Amino acid sequence: MIGKLSGRVDSQGEDWAIVDVGGVGYQIHASARTLGALPATGEPAVVLIETHVREDHIHLYGFIDAAERDWFRLLATVQGVGVKMALAILSVLAPDQLVQAIAARDTAVLTRANGVGPKLAGRVVAELKDKAGRIALGEAAHMTAVAEIAARAVGGVAEDAVSALVNLGYGRGEAFGAVAHAARELGAEAPIDAVIKAGLKELAS
Repeated sequence: MIGKLSGRVDSQGEDWAIVDVGGVGYQIHASARTLGALPATGEPAVVLIETHVREDHIHLYGFIDAAERDWFRLLATVQGVGVKMALAILSVLAPDQLVQAIAARDTAVLTRANGVGPKLAGRVVAELKDKAGRIALGEAAHMTAVAEIAARAVGGVAEDAVSALVNLGYGRGEAFGAVAHAARELGAEAPIDAVIKAGLKELAS
């Protein structure tokens, strides 16, 4: 199995790129995020690979970092998602954004991905809510911790604060992130008015 390619970018398309490794061109399928992060044609590149082998073909899926690769694996386990839709989701949401969206149960942001409707977005959240925090996110690890703190508080003051911010016109995902930050700073026993005030301050910063 191929786990990584180190070579030079040969060419790119809408959802693929070819990496030249010692004169052999490997075609990889990738998210818009990974394709956008690749260097210019002819420049050296390192891409993490997930190899899928079937009776009729071998497909290589490429990722710019381990967090995206791990999310690809996780998303592909959800019934109805599969590899193509997993890439679509990763094209519109970076790994840290996925952590926050799932912790916040923000199905609306998941439907921004091509082919993902409300029902499938709900299934993604339901099936992955207990697994999202286990992925190592490197620089985005702090978001996992923040999301977990707020997730534990949902159902009480935090959920009421999120609802209040949503009623003020903020998206559920960004409201959840702001409340998560407030909960971390103020503690679980903070009154709702203090959490809302801190959340608004975070959103305005």
